[in-house]
Amino acid sequence: MGLARTARLALAAGMVAILAGCGNTARQPGDITEERLLSAENDPDNWLGHGRTYAEQRFSPLSDINDGNISQLSLAWAVELDTNRGQEATPIVVDGIMYVSIAWSKVMAVDAASGEVLWTHNPNVDGRKAAHACCDVVNRGVAVWEGKVFIGTIDGRLIALDAATGNVIWDVVTVDQDKPYTITGAPRVVRGKVYIGNSGAELGVRGYISAYDANSGELAWRFYTVPGNPADGPDGAASDAAFAEFAGKSWNGKYWEMGGGGTVWDSIVYDPEFDQLLVGVGNGAPWNHRARSAGKGDNLFLSSILALDPDTGAYKWHYQVNPAESWDFTATQQITLADLEIGGETRKVLMQAPKNGFFYVIDRSNGKLISAEPYAPQNWAERIDLATGRPVEKPGIRYEDEPFVIYPSGIGAHAWHPMSYSPDTGLVYIPAMQVPLSLADDTDYERHIGRWNTGVSFLAPPEGAVPGTTPLERRAALATMNKGMLVAWDPVKQEKRWQIDMPWPWNGGTLATAGNLLFQGDPYGVFRARAADTGEELWSFDSQRGIMAGPVSFRANGEQYIAVLAGYGGSMGMATDTQWMRRPPPNGVLLAFKIGGTGKLARLPPVEPRPFVASDESFTPAQIAEGAQQFVTFCTICHNGPVNPDLLRSPIAARADSWKAVVQDGALADNGMISFSPWLSPDQIEAVRAYVLTEAKRQAEANGQEN
Repeated sequence: MGLARTARLALAAGMVAILAGCGNTARQPGDITEERLLSAENDPDNWLGHGRTYAEQRFSPLSDINDGNISQLSLAWAVELDTNRGQEATPIVVDGIMYVSIAWSKVMAVDAASGEVLWTHNPNVDGRKAAHACCDVVNRGVAVWEGKVFIGTIDGRLIALDAATGNVIWDVVTVDQDKPYTITGAPRVVRGKVYIGNSGAELGVRGYISAYDANSGELAWRFYTVPGNPADGPDGAASDAAFAEFAGKSWNGKYWEMGGGGTVWDSIVYDPEFDQLLVGVGNGAPWNHRARSAGKGDNLFLSSILALDPDTGAYKWHYQVNPAESWDFTATQQITLADLEIGGETRKVLMQAPKNGFFYVIDRSNGKLISAEPYAPQNWAERIDLATGRPVEKPGIRYEDEPFVIYPSGIGAHAWHPMSYSPDTGLVYIPAMQVPLSLADDTDYERHIGRWNTGVSFLAPPEGAVPGTTPLERRAALATMNKGMLVAWDPVKQEKRWQIDMPWPWNGGTLATAGNLLFQGDPYGVFRARAADTGEELWSFDSQRGIMAGPVSFRANGEQYIAVLAGYGGSMGMATDTQWMRRPPPNGVLLAFKIGGTGKLARLPPVEPRPFVASDESFTPAQIAEGAQQFVTFCTICHNGPVNPDLLRSPIAARADSWKAVVQDGALADNGMISFSPWLSPDQIEAVRAYVLTEAKRQAEANGQEN
């Protein structure tokens, strides 16, 4: 570490000590400075950054709540939200005020001790942008800096709010809003610059990360993660040099036509010891390497960890997790910084558990791989070669000759759900999954601009790939293999210390504390505390709605709290059938717990599912077959899970005119159900209705219901 960085860290520690002694000096709302963030490790009462500190370990040094008194933990307060869409955000807590984002990119400021809502902000995003959100209208959090709260919105804006009032200070558009970009990730702030990425690779966009001036909202720099059309020349961006020197040569074919992908949709981490910004880069667009780059080249910087200069965006180094990515294997998952004793010496490392199922320990001074071992079941690689850093792939995984049932799949062995690292136990706690998919080559895919374009057949597993006579039956057969795991991983020994098997994937993020506690929610709505050293369950609370988000811990008025957002959704909430789950889901809720809390959460009334839609109309076999194909292509990705309406139970399908008004004319576009007339003809739209009614009748009869 250079002398300048050493001096900066020492100054920060001194400033925190001085301010701590000024007990009579009241801070202004959102008073986070560079000094406070650099010394956040010494400020256990607050949760100042997305992962508490710049290291993003998601470990709280507080131990007032511990494994000895956890049975006394109870609800302190609850704030019901105004939406039943997915809740993924990690709150920021600054001097007794909690700042939290919720679905549809809304923001709340809440009194952290009482739960009183101090202000709210609604960015009034265009509801039609929900159709561009691959994985729900979620938001993973805000950033706070010098009296401002920053939020990225689902329609691609970055907004600065007054931390005291919620009023807009500035509002800038960070993407081409005519393209299917969205923002779901949390911004980060370093030395007066706000960093934000974007989403949309499945729909066909070009990824990048941008830095904006925190005071003015002016663009400071941009780094593209994939090259543009060579005919257009350089971008005038921080990434130009890297693409000119080496990265551009790793691409082939007309990759730019579908954007190339590489969106930066989650992990952005500042490493103060090496003064570098570590950026997780996503999958290709389309997924299929043969469809994207003629099957040639590594395609930098897809599925990579990038190290950039935080002031200029200049390239420093990269490590590519999956060269020639072809499976939606992203490296956007959480990046955690730590000092580990490896081989008798202290190594300054970054740790990541990306989608592909291997746990990576990387020297963050130079991006060189130290170790990598599978933390979850996987069948795509023999190993990661430590000499080259590249995976040794198993035969057939690129599905060029025949379908391949792969696990993990694009859902990931670990998705966005935060993992945590406890310096006390030396363990990383990973919300892991096994969700297989059958992938088949579709190099000559029909392009649906603005909808999913993957170059892979995965929504309808081909006959023979898995049991089942219809695509839906084969999807159901694959779903029986789905499961979740809570994995306590030793990053030094690269082995599992313990594991808790769970009946369903998509379990919540984790929080480790100095009280030897590990907190996590699950899709069934149960929020649990376990012993961090053994995994033994010590406490639980039924929130009555699925929990995906990462919990936080803080002190308010001298008492330790644990807080978490509850509300099911995200990609599995949209695309994966969960008949056991309440549909539609209840509104989300923000929950906070303390020892001896007296808060109440009302019990939800029972709900009966709607009956299957029925009609006495008749349709031709050709209509039904066409409808089945288009239903799988366009409908299941959003309507198979509990978040959006079950089309087989929708009364709209009973009438041709109502169906036309919604699907063809876009009557519900403000809710995200845009018109599908750009992709489907009127006859095809009616054919989908024919299939829906036919399948609804079949399922009603199979379930012994009148139809």
